[in-house]
Amino acid sequence: MAGQGRAARTAARRTAGLGLAVMLLLPACTSDTAPVDPTADAVRRTLDARADAVVRHDRDAWLAVLDPGATALREAQGTEFDNLGDVPVGSWEYRVEGVRHQDGRAVADTELRYRIDGYDPAPVVASRIVELTERDGRWYITADRPGSGAPQQLWQQGDVEAVRGARSLVLGVGQDPERLRDLARAADLAVPAVGDAWPGEWAGRVVVLVPPSLEDMGRLLGAPAAGYRGIAAVTTGESGGGPDAPADRVVVNPEAYGLLGAFGQDVVLTHETVHVATRAHTSAATPMWLSEGFADWVAYRGSARGAEEIAPELRDAVRAGDLPATLPDDGAFSFGGDAEALARAYEGAWLACELIAERWGEERLTDVYRTVGEAEHRDGAVEHALARELGVTVEDFTAQWRDHLRERLG
Repeated sequence: MAGQGRAARTAARRTAGLGLAVMLLLPACTSDTAPVDPTADAVRRTLDARADAVVRHDRDAWLAVLDPGATALREAQGTEFDNLGDVPVGSWEYRVEGVRHQDGRAVADTELRYRIDGYDPAPVVASRIVELTERDGRWYITADRPGSGAPQQLWQQGDVEAVRGARSLVLGVGQDPERLRDLARAADLAVPAVGDAWPGEWAGRVVVLVPPSLEDMGRLLGAPAAGYRGIAAVTTGESGGGPDAPADRVVVNPEAYGLLGAFGQDVVLTHETVHVATRAHTSAATPMWLSEGFADWVAYRGSARGAEEIAPELRDAVRAGDLPATLPDDGAFSFGGDAEALARAYEGAWLACELIAERWGEERLTDVYRTVGEAEHRDGAVEHALARELGVTVEDFTAQWRDHLRERLG
């Protein structure tokens, strides 16, 4: 079947003739077996060779599967292969989802799946469309581009420099090496801080990507860059994923992150590392106030700074008599809108989690997070978790949170 093919160095190769059967065509017999597409098998073999070349760091083999007459493509792909040289690739594979025939060409819809050695418990997955043409009985690649809406990969933006920390890997393009080393040091501090606040199994390491610019950040995320203009970093990943979920990446905005002081940079990296650690327990049932508030709570945990310093926008609102009536909804955390309103949402979420940790204990806070994440649906998830873990209703908790805002910020 076209959707079951897997082209990879680490995958078992399938013999083209395996499973062929002799069918006797009797008048009363029919067969529902789909015809085998020999082109699909040839495409898989070409992509097998391409994947094998990456893992073996064989530039000649990487270029050998490209159309010999496609000079510009071969030059661009050679540069891309060189850009990838410092990335410790542990595995690289293409899963062929389907092959279409168009004007004598084959167009393969594929999933690129790769792991960074020592850091990824599961592969990163990226949709790719690969075009091929036949020459002298062999199929050669003539184009390789992202699938619809799929993001770029970092090595497609320039030469990647890798800095290994004790618990981190920082990959940057167009960055000062000392800046990458500073990021690795900060990430190395963030990982144990998160592990201390979040008991449970997680990778215990983090991969940080630093693109050349804000625009390139948007391309890595497959979204308009304008929405991330004031955001120092974001984390990519699949909520609620188990051990087979795609690996997380912390993507740094080189412009906004560079404007922060050392304390702010540490807070940002710790916050994003929390998202990496809690990903398996974050689901569609988890409201943003809980996921973002918990990440900030861990990031500020143990800080000598008071609430007035950490939550200045909400402080000013409370003192002006504008006390929020409810916990911030998901829409309040949207990027690209009112920056002050966004700050108040994060600050209010942090104080909600701080309230739970102070009044009921840190263990209860993590229990609330896990219980909410276990729910199948958003409706009733928070209500159930608050009742089970804290013995309060949402209304009771909201009233206590509002009192907490007055006490801490008034």
